[in-house]
Amino acid sequence: MRTRITTAVAALLLLLAGCSTGGTRDDGRITLRFQSLAWQQESVAANKELVREWNAAHEDVKVEYVQGNWDGVHDQLLTSFEGGEAPDVIHDASDDLADFAYGGDLADLSGLLPERLKSDIPQRSWQATTFGKGVYGVPFLQEPRVLVANSAWLRKARVRIPTPGHPWSWDEFRRITAQLSGEGRYGVAWPLKEPVSVTLNLGLSAGGTLFERGSDGKVTVRFGAGDAVVPRTVHDQVARDRSAPASTLGSGGSDTLPGFFGGRYAMVPLGFSYRQQIEQQAPKGFEWQVLPAPAGADGLTQGVSPQTLSIAEDCTHKKEAAAFIDFLLRPKNMVRLALGDWMLPTGTQALADPALHTAEHGWATGTALAGHLRPAPAQSVRGYPEWKDKIATPAYQEYYSGAIGLGELRKRLEEDGNLVLARYQR
Repeated sequence: MRTRITTAVAALLLLLAGCSTGGTRDDGRITLRFQSLAWQQESVAANKELVREWNAAHEDVKVEYVQGNWDGVHDQLLTSFEGGEAPDVIHDASDDLADFAYGGDLADLSGLLPERLKSDIPQRSWQATTFGKGVYGVPFLQEPRVLVANSAWLRKARVRIPTPGHPWSWDEFRRITAQLSGEGRYGVAWPLKEPVSVTLNLGLSAGGTLFERGSDGKVTVRFGAGDAVVPRTVHDQVARDRSAPASTLGSGGSDTLPGFFGGRYAMVPLGFSYRQQIEQQAPKGFEWQVLPAPAGADGLTQGVSPQTLSIAEDCTHKKEAAAFIDFLLRPKNMVRLALGDWMLPTGTQALADPALHTAEHGWATGTALAGHLRPAPAQSVRGYPEWKDKIATPAYQEYYSGAIGLGELRKRLEEDGNLVLARYQR
């Protein structure tokens, strides 16, 4: 039995070896494997169509589309890198790249990308994929967090409707959600199944930074006044004002939509791409609109983790892989990818496309926020995944539910959290 298993494993390894990265066929043609994490129907279609267009125009360099999955992509890539079987062109998110970049699994793109692409994407977006002295991914799609609101409810309540030019403050937001609440109805529902990134990214608007990098390059957690604004608002809405239900704190964004459509919540903070799901699933006649997230001392600033395209270090045809990325991210193609995913392109030329500035489905509100988006605070912090999972997630969950106070939240994030980060920075 053991022999049969060993033989089977050997056969599988040989099969995988035949699909190794950057393969070159006997006839000289190069085949690159492109693993895409596109999952929405329009997005998958756009990606596959672009691959077909590339293949039709490039006889000697073919691209094989490989369907990936956001769930567990870090572990899947880790296994692929360790096994020498990583895709040549890798779709991921910038907050997942640090360990792969520092670990030598991804190619430094600094000398591979054309000037057209480098200059078209703002430097603040490149910061999201720059680790040390190298650039390990091309940021190409991003999404702000917005408030999706029941238009009829807000109109009936006669509250001031915020715009990117005149947003709600966090205090005003709290007052309005209290005003909108009543018997079995809530002004807002917070889907905080993953509370850390939401809290940190929105916290930038209030000047929250949480992570401080010293002159020696080491990062520590310091919970300042700005870091408390967003958590305190959510906590008070749930535990004091009763303007947000505790029942959605453990939910994902999609879980809140039935209650939103059913008139239980006036607003839900969601990523910009959720608009597609809302448009598809909202009952006939349901009126909804996109509002900017509340602003703090730093205005509408918020953190994002752009979607990225990287090249595996083991890829033997990096120049060709970079050319494919350049093709995929030409302005018109970047617009197609953005429309397919209902997200914002990072490219300046693509962002200017009229299709992304219509009032329909809140596109104009989203594009107005693009200049306020910054790399997520945890972007380059080594040890962040462990800090998030073991320290920050349970601490924020307990604080939001009212189980602990702000002092205990601060203590856990700083004292317990810095012990975790220190292990990664010795």
